[in-house]
Amino acid sequence: MINAYAATEPGAKLEAYQYDPGELGEHEVEIEVHYCGICHSDLSMIDNEWGLSEYPLVPGHEVVGKVAQVGERVTEVTPGQVVGLGWHSDYCHQCAHCHSGEHNLCQESTMTIVGHHGGFADKVRADATSVIPIPDGVDLKSAGPLFCGGITVFNPLTQFNIKPTDKVAVIGIGGLGHMALQFLNAWGCEVTAFTSSEAKKQEALELGAHHTLNSRDEKTLEEAAGQFDMILSTVNVKLDWNLYLNTLKPKGRLHFVGAALEPLDINVFNLIMGQRSVSGSPVGSPATITEMLDFSQRHGIKPMVQTYKFDQVNEALDQLRSGDVRYRLVLER
Repeated sequence: MINAYAATEPGAKLEAYQYDPGELGEHEVEIEVHYCGICHSDLSMIDNEWGLSEYPLVPGHEVVGKVAQVGERVTEVTPGQVVGLGWHSDYCHQCAHCHSGEHNLCQESTMTIVGHHGGFADKVRADATSVIPIPDGVDLKSAGPLFCGGITVFNPLTQFNIKPTDKVAVIGIGGLGHMALQFLNAWGCEVTAFTSSEAKKQEALELGAHHTLNSRDEKTLEEAAGQFDMILSTVNVKLDWNLYLNTLKPKGRLHFVGAALEPLDINVFNLIMGQRSVSGSPVGSPATITEMLDFSQRHGIKPMVQTYKFDQVNEALDQLRSGDVRYRLVLER
């Protein structure tokens, strides 16, 4: 039996929940969970904001732990190995995306907390392809958020061939943005943080930004016209996107990793005249996650976390709902 914490209806407090996972599949891995990050997507699923939730729902998709057992055909990992599990827990293994190594774009993938029990538990199961070994030297207590927020902001660097000479700006210095600053700085870019918080300016500089700009000052944005090769938006709120587009160089890119739910109000001439692009991306493939972990280990990149015990999960979720987090929450044994 697996002991977990589950929501039984939309918006409910999590309760102790026990379930029988059945016989371990031949390609499955069972992970003994030591840490699990708490992501805003967990709240969205608990509240059924996306209409995808099935109850009882066990959240948790930023898992760090040890392999407890493996199916008979698993060769990728071995019992006792330290591993992580992120947003995906299985893929179809048949589509063109899977065959080309872009598993994160598989349309038949299994999401770890969508129709599948996640990591707010003592154990979690997943297909071996989605279970990623963690290199020695990575801080395990803070590693969980790398498997969702970290890979979300790292993935665009590889997808769009960001160069060390590029000037890149980040909108929103929070759970995603504070990791983006670290990755971009280590990548070699000249990094600017757009932030509306005076209190976060110094912290943004310490995290890796070379410059900060006040995102609430329209004049400041206008004066930054034509500066950036890429802007990475990590926020989920509506902004004046045309002001930000104007700060891009010709052929610059405004890229979304924050799930802004409102339609984008964009002047097409801002795109046409500068041959600019607007794009978005999800988490990365297993290969890109592995690359990110190696990069993080080499450069000492790690999320800033606050920890709670697993039985304090509702207190942690309440803190996340309040918005008062610097910058990620992690459950620990």
